[in-house]
Amino acid sequence: MSVKSIFGILLTLVGLVGLIYGGMDLTSGGVARASWIYLIMGGIFFFSGISLIRSTKDAT
Repeated sequence: MSVKSIFGILLTLVGLVGLIYGGMDLTSGGVARASWIYLIMGGIFFFSGISLIRSTKDAT
């Protein structure tokens, strides 16, 4: 496993946590602006991690 793959997995997990937290905060009636920030940042991290994993080719 290369460093790019590990970083991609880490970005994906952080993005997933951000998406889950933002969704839970938004549905529970929390502060709307903070919820949208968590959702947007989580989406950016999630999709950038997924694209980094897909673009990394392991020599197996």
